[in-house]
Amino acid sequence: MNIIAIIPARMGSSRYPGKPLALIHGIPMVGHVALRTAMSATLSATYVATCDDIIARYCRDAGLACVMTGDHHVRCSTRTAEALLKVEAETGQKADIVVMVQGDEPMVRPEMIDAAVSPMLEDASINVVNLMADMDTLEEFEDPNEVKVVVDRNNNALYFSREPIPSRKKGSDRVPMRKQVCVIPFRRDYLLRFNEMEESPLEIYESVDMMRILEYGEKVRMVPTTARTWSVDTPEDLARVARLMEGDDLMLQYGK
Repeated sequence: MNIIAIIPARMGSSRYPGKPLALIHGIPMVGHVALRTAMSATLSATYVATCDDIIARYCRDAGLACVMTGDHHVRCSTRTAEALLKVEAETGQKADIVVMVQGDEPMVRPEMIDAAVSPMLEDASINVVNLMADMDTLEEFEDPNEVKVVVDRNNNALYFSREPIPSRKKGSDRVPMRKQVCVIPFRRDYLLRFNEMEESPLEIYESVDMMRILEYGEKVRMVPTTARTWSVDTPEDLARVARLMEGDDLMLQYGK
């Protein structure tokens, strides 16, 4: 089975411009993501997808595979799909599964990639998977930059929100506090179909792409991960991640 990872990255982030090349222990963030993702034995190849020459130059100098995409993309999924089709045209090989790994997840680990893909290898009816992780603090639970998720008994997503869900306002101070971790495998054809679906109202209100799938009555399988991760949306997040990655075992392998 041909399983590839694509890491969409652009310099023009509205919340933190230039963050793909922000340094963490001397290595640009997108480099951490690509190098760590590529350690997964599940993957055939890993690519960075970008519209920025400066990111492409870094990838070339660092020996990372990179695909240039248009600068019109608003959503990571459409950039990923364009890169996918370009990779297939260049290699002459069709992908079976495409793992979209957000470029602001520098603490991603190869076992997270493996865990996210595993349900799709076992069940042909699963078209898309997200990882989810428990949150330890109310600060993280209430942070609008973190996408929260609630799931059913089969770990299919019921709802995503940037608000803290489920509610703690009815007297319960012990609710499951879970966040989406942006390691998202799609079946190849489903990714293309997803991008053809009209954006849905709840997707727009919540600013969460996965809500489109739920509004169309389809399923998103959520897979728990115990890996400690923190996405980077602000310079403060970058400083936190740098502290958390001190002595990181994977970085010791590639950060020499």
